[in-house]
Amino acid sequence: MEKKNKLTRLELYWILYDVGNSAFVLMVSTLLPIYFNSLADSAGISSSQYLSYWGYAASVSTLIVAVLGPVFGTLADTGGYKKPIFTAFMMLGVIGCAALSVPTYWLAFLVVFVIAKVGFNASLVFYDSMLTDITTPERMDNVSSQGYAWGYIGSVIPFIISLVLVLNAESFGISMTFAMAIAFFLTAGWWLCMTLPLLKNYKQVHFVEKKEHAVRESFARLGQSLKEIRRHKGLFLFLISFFLYIDGVYTIIEMATAYGEALGLDSTMLLLALLLTQFVAFPFALLFGKLAGKYKNSKLIRICILAYAAIALFAIQLDKAWEFWLLAVCVGIFQGGIQALSRSYFAQIIPPEKAGEFFGLLDICGKGASFMGTGLVAVVTSLTGRMQLGVAMISVLIIAGYLVFRKAAQLNADRE
Repeated sequence: MEKKNKLTRLELYWILYDVGNSAFVLMVSTLLPIYFNSLADSAGISSSQYLSYWGYAASVSTLIVAVLGPVFGTLADTGGYKKPIFTAFMMLGVIGCAALSVPTYWLAFLVVFVIAKVGFNASLVFYDSMLTDITTPERMDNVSSQGYAWGYIGSVIPFIISLVLVLNAESFGISMTFAMAIAFFLTAGWWLCMTLPLLKNYKQVHFVEKKEHAVRESFARLGQSLKEIRRHKGLFLFLISFFLYIDGVYTIIEMATAYGEALGLDSTMLLLALLLTQFVAFPFALLFGKLAGKYKNSKLIRICILAYAAIALFAIQLDKAWEFWLLAVCVGIFQGGIQALSRSYFAQIIPPEKAGEFFGLLDICGKGASFMGTGLVAVVTSLTGRMQLGVAMISVLIIAGYLVFRKAAQLNADRE
């Protein structure tokens, strides 16, 4: 049994990309909003405006990928195309991350941030679709969960080094700006190094044959798949439910630090609390992967969705430091489970040779949800001046996602 559960070399290399890119995710959800806040503050921008601009930037980046994802995802299903396209977007993210060290004006910083986020998010479309190539269907839940788990714990290595540099910049005789520049380069280098084993060893197993007009043929296949999804009601409803419930997950991850900053909570405390999230998420992501071997992953996903609904409701009244610590722990418990199991659940119900195409469509739902969630927070905050109202809207979407997912899971179970 132990040998059966042991990771293959290719599964391990695939997981390492999670370890690499998660360092960027942790940077974006912790240090970046605080650094942007300092840039915005020096330009005379208020805390509510700062939160809105940060939300708009996150929304623009996810909207761009929502448009690009399905087209490039379909093209990547052509034999020999997936690795080069993945590499191009990965490098855009890595270079964008390093380039964040250059601008010191808040608007220019946001532009570079959007570019880096587009590269990061787009690379995940092809990375997620590789799951069907690097493992077998019965191992997907476990491998997907291990990817998130090791990503959480591995990402803290460059983050802790960056955090020590930034918090002790004066002691080291450097400015905060220079310390952040080192952090950006360190994160980009970590991301790239963790990706190299996958680039060297990955081979596309499931694909469609290359045609003379590959791009035009990709659009035709995308149209056929959209018709196929409409006929497969369970798959169609899952995409809708994912759009709704993942909104809460991505929005809370994206804007937790920005929200805490706007509420006036101590910056160092916010960083340490979110660092705790990574350590909590590691064992619980592994636990959900093991539980998926005993219980239906659809049941576990429902539990995670309900937990996130409770987290969003709790966040509405958050105004104390201990409440943010509790929020960080609760997010850590369920974050890896809901992301990993949703990824593997989808991989199990789609045709493997169309993985890039279908994960591109899934990305529309995921990134569209993130766009809507961060956009809702930004717009409602701008209009009312009350951040809590935007958070309240998120909880409604999560609950709606739960109801739709129940129906989707039932239809997919009947189809099996």
